[in-house]
Amino acid sequence: MTFYDDIYPFYVVQRTAFIFSTRLLTIILVFLVVAVGLLLILPGIRGKSRVLWMFRIIISLFIGAVIVALNFTSDWAEASVTTNATYKSFSNAVINADIGLHVGLYGINVTLKGNPVVQFNETINYNEVFSWHDTMAKVYEDALERGLPNPILYIAEKFTLSSPCGLIFQYRYSGRYASATLWTAFCCWLIANILFSMPVIVYAGYMMLATAAFIFFSMASFSTIMNVPQCVFSIGTASFEAEYSHSFWLALATGVLCTIIGTAVVIFDFLVPEKIKEAFSVGVDSDEDDDVSYGEGYMNSVFIDAVTISPLPTKLPADHI
Repeated sequence: MTFYDDIYPFYVVQRTAFIFSTRLLTIILVFLVVAVGLLLILPGIRGKSRVLWMFRIIISLFIGAVIVALNFTSDWAEASVTTNATYKSFSNAVINADIGLHVGLYGINVTLKGNPVVQFNETINYNEVFSWHDTMAKVYEDALERGLPNPILYIAEKFTLSSPCGLIFQYRYSGRYASATLWTAFCCWLIANILFSMPVIVYAGYMMLATAAFIFFSMASFSTIMNVPQCVFSIGTASFEAEYSHSFWLALATGVLCTIIGTAVVIFDFLVPEKIKEAFSVGVDSDEDDDVSYGEGYMNSVFIDAVTISPLPTKLPADHI
């Protein structure tokens, strides 16, 4: 137990380790509520269309949720290493810890977790966020004032303007363009869902292909970070470099899925246009009511016999009156 009762002097309150992004949690909850609301209408759909609607809702919402979530994830590129490193400035204390760098479209996360977590009577479990929206020099100065551990300060310094690596320029602009193209892909996804409810199914397929194209554009934009000379991070006796991670490969899988869906819709609309319209419950002709057979009619003879037809009165000429 330290003098500050495990509360670090430069923190207002005891900082807890990162568990789950609140933004991602909000996105997941919103799309889950929409999914539940749409799935509740399935019992009102008759026949085989019920199964098709179920798959349509699940796949469509999955694509939309992934596109939005990819803007806020922090694992487009990652790097990690386990090594011995000095803990704080002006101290000879050496800790064994897992050090991680997580790169997103809007900034980086630097993690530091001790092995074990409690060393030197302190809980070593950090997750620091450095956002591109802020001035990295100012954020780095704040980190120095708070007395963050040396490994975190070392990695954060690599992303400042004064660093010879120049990572801030490529990572920040690549992330901005990647995010912009992802939001464009989300707009294409919205238009595609609207067109799927209209008789113009082929244009919905085209918009799904456009969605896939913009997802691939975002990946290409983020991939430009690999074109610059890679800056090797050396901490203690270990070194590491950032590599593509989960969000990048998830974007690739989502783009491929949109490509398959768009291509299939366009091909089926060309080969069997009536079948594809029937599958999406659109384009039903109003002339179908004319082909309905009502069967043989029944005539009530008793009612007809009871009806008496009286002759119409004849109008007499005026000279007979």
